[in-house]
Amino acid sequence: MNTLGGKEKQLAALIESTVEMLGYELWGLELISPNRRPTLRVFIDSSIGVTVDHCADVSRHIGGVLDVEDPFVGEYTLEVSSPGIDRLVFKREQFESYKGEPIEIKLRMPFEGRRKFRGWFRGLEGDDLIVQVDDHEYLLPLNSVDKARVEPTPQWIEKTRTALEEARSVE
Repeated sequence: MNTLGGKEKQLAALIESTVEMLGYELWGLELISPNRRPTLRVFIDSSIGVTVDHCADVSRHIGGVLDVEDPFVGEYTLEVSSPGIDRLVFKREQFESYKGEPIEIKLRMPFEGRRKFRGWFRGLEGDDLIVQVDDHEYLLPLNSVDKARVEPTPQWIEKTRTALEEARSVE
């Protein structure tokens, strides 16, 4: 599963190798077009976390690639950041580490009369996300997800902080 549309997939293909060459994972990207001037938001991650300096370095490199490849007509805005604590989830494999965490999902088309679901992520079943909202479990089709955002618990944040500290001490 990948929630990226056609243009976003093209942009991801253009920049992914550059992001990886710099030692980061391309977590995902969003293409937003307010007033016809596109904004490309690129989210990067690494086992030791992401700093503002890391984002600036990746931004310079991606900007160079985009200037050469010229995927936009006219001006655009490039933003590079970490996924953050309440991160968007873009790919099927990213969901796995958030089992049991609160999640908010927005679908492209209504499912059982609604597009927004806020509940607990219970796992994957085939090509569906299992999301518990109150006392009801929904099987939401992965290919219908427009946006998914994890809302981590304090326990998840502590586990992640400890893992980051351990990764940094190894480097």
